[in-house]
Amino acid sequence: MRARFPEVGGRAQKRELNKLLSGSAAYDLRDHLSANPALLGQRESRWLLASSRVDGYVKEADVIGNPASGLSENQAGWLRSLDEAGALELRFNTRFLLGGDSRDPELAGIRGAAVGSMLTLLVTLLLSFPLGVAAAIYLEEFAARDRWTDLIEVNINNLAAVPSIIFGLLGLAMFISLFGMPRSAPLVGGLVLTLVTFPTVIIASRAAIRAVPPSLREAALGLGASRVQMVLHHVLPNALPGMLTGAIIGMARALGETAPLLMIGMVAFIVDVPGGLLDSATVLPVQIYLWADSPERGFTALTSAAIMVLLVFLVLMNALAVFLRNRFEQRW
Repeated sequence: MRARFPEVGGRAQKRELNKLLSGSAAYDLRDHLSANPALLGQRESRWLLASSRVDGYVKEADVIGNPASGLSENQAGWLRSLDEAGALELRFNTRFLLGGDSRDPELAGIRGAAVGSMLTLLVTLLLSFPLGVAAAIYLEEFAARDRWTDLIEVNINNLAAVPSIIFGLLGLAMFISLFGMPRSAPLVGGLVLTLVTFPTVIIASRAAIRAVPPSLREAALGLGASRVQMVLHHVLPNALPGMLTGAIIGMARALGETAPLLMIGMVAFIVDVPGGLLDSATVLPVQIYLWADSPERGFTALTSAAIMVLLVFLVLMNALAVFLRNRFEQRW
């Protein structure tokens, strides 16, 4: 850079020139020389990552000297010279999809948050779906119709309307304070989101069970099947598509939750990609919250891109629910 702009002199101007490059540029050069020691002492042209301010300036086409761009007039002039010389190029930001979080916007990515979301949803699905289906089957097929059953049903319907942050407080008090589980772990996040989605799965599963016609039950019992055999062999297979649809909708809601996860510490700055259920992690909605709250202008574009990724996941999950409903639902 200094060889391209020999007129740059003084510490202030050199500092301005160096700020055009990302903070990782020096480390990239060091790693390149370590891998190729024969290049030491030679001259070679190599592309280096620009700073987020340069990225924002080029994309937004700010006028030279505009304070909102974060660049000085000197820096804008140097960028124009680089552009005219063909030394400035826009490329697809693969770091955004493959990298973890970083303090530098040009180095930050969503891979860590995406993996954390998948691990958290895995725990949620493995717990909420079988327990929710079992609770729905018991309430619909085996529970006695008395005031205790009515009380349970009312409480389940009320839990579906409880603000999710209340479940976060419950998870903080129970899983972390009482049981000593690690903060900011996908296991704890999955347990908390299980509490959030549990009422939704139960309500959807009960609706699917009610949709099975009574004549099917009566025919199975009339042929000598026990009540358990009737449920397992006839009611459950016909109600399963509706149950899966309800579970996927519950998972989509859990994917977008932020407040309960903030309460259990999943708001921490996590650079590494989590490798297990007990590793520190964050999730996509919390990552969006952290980037939106950052004063760096470069995180504004990252926030918008992360929101689009989250919306893609939500659309895919809802599309899967619609497909399962239309593909396997039976008309009685």
